[in-house]
Amino acid sequence: MTGSVTMYRLEADGPDRLIAVLREEGYRVVGPRVEDGAIVIQPYEEGDTLPRGVSEVQTGGHYRLVERGDGKLFDYTVGPQGFKRYLWPPHQTLWSANRTEDGGFTVQETQHDEPPLALFAARACEIDALSVLDGVFDNGDFVDPTYRARRERALIVAVECTRAAETCFCASMNSGPAVEAGFDIALTELFDGSRHTFLARSGSAKGASVLARLAPAHANEEQAARRDAVIATVAESQTRRMPGDARAVLKANPEHPRWEAVAERCLSCGSCTSVCPTCFCTTTIDHTDLTASHASRERVWDSCFAVDYSYIFGGAIRRSTKARYRQWMMHKLTHWYDQFGRAGCVGCGRCITWCPVGIDIVEETTAIRAGESAGHVAGGHNG
Repeated sequence: MTGSVTMYRLEADGPDRLIAVLREEGYRVVGPRVEDGAIVIQPYEEGDTLPRGVSEVQTGGHYRLVERGDGKLFDYTVGPQGFKRYLWPPHQTLWSANRTEDGGFTVQETQHDEPPLALFAARACEIDALSVLDGVFDNGDFVDPTYRARRERALIVAVECTRAAETCFCASMNSGPAVEAGFDIALTELFDGSRHTFLARSGSAKGASVLARLAPAHANEEQAARRDAVIATVAESQTRRMPGDARAVLKANPEHPRWEAVAERCLSCGSCTSVCPTCFCTTTIDHTDLTASHASRERVWDSCFAVDYSYIFGGAIRRSTKARYRQWMMHKLTHWYDQFGRAGCVGCGRCITWCPVGIDIVEETTAIRAGESAGHVAGGHNG
């Protein structure tokens, strides 16, 4: 996999040292933290360290952290948050207006002068999700300036998965577990109980410059081979696999009875869209103060599972849960190809884990492909 790419070796404290270097370089580092019983993505301040010895158990509608009791740094997979929120925040003020003394208004667009971001410990599926968002927000013809400004300045430190959660299916979506592109620095953790090291490689000149500050030693062929073996094992261990003909299957079955069956379980809560690393639905909210001297417009995340999301004059287009779930799933796996030439799903499995009733996008697609009309009711809880 790694070919002729130069591979370096970092000791157990390498990732923490890397965070310190990035902060010295002026980056605002955001990375994994343990908070409220989950792995979340938060900014790192002086003295903060990565969580150690933590893993997790994920199934449909279920997520729990597990203490390993060892020093492994990256034994978990993905939590409820992705890096999307730092490039495409849940709340963005687009402009504000203030009344002037002569009765007019001055309008100001929001300026984004924050430090460049370092997205730390991004998994392969997360990096692929960012490439999906690039096609939406920075595709040449239609550009969101705030997204582009953050994205162009961001440095990505990838971490390759050394295990797969039960809900992962990135291998069947060709988005992981190996990190092949879209990163500045990539890390792979090698851990055998007695020896704890990290393999590191650069994917850009910017990443190479940062990595050089750690003065890493060169990795040997045996260590590079171990990395390749670990990645292959992770891919083979994934039990969920999206059918390769999902696009054609769903396109040919818009009225399949399975849509009604899943709608009977779906709560239309929008949890799947809130944790999805590629969902980008938004709405706008206008604010005016009581004196009518200040106004602003804010863009906020929305969900296609909300009835009002498809509202136009006269009512909502997609009034039933069936219609809304079908719209979401077919957009990910079918219509995204028509718009952007690829799937809008990266196989991270978050929508399965964080669905309160454990609805499984892979299971539903497979069932429609097999001609099934009814499935099991998978109860779950997220805690």
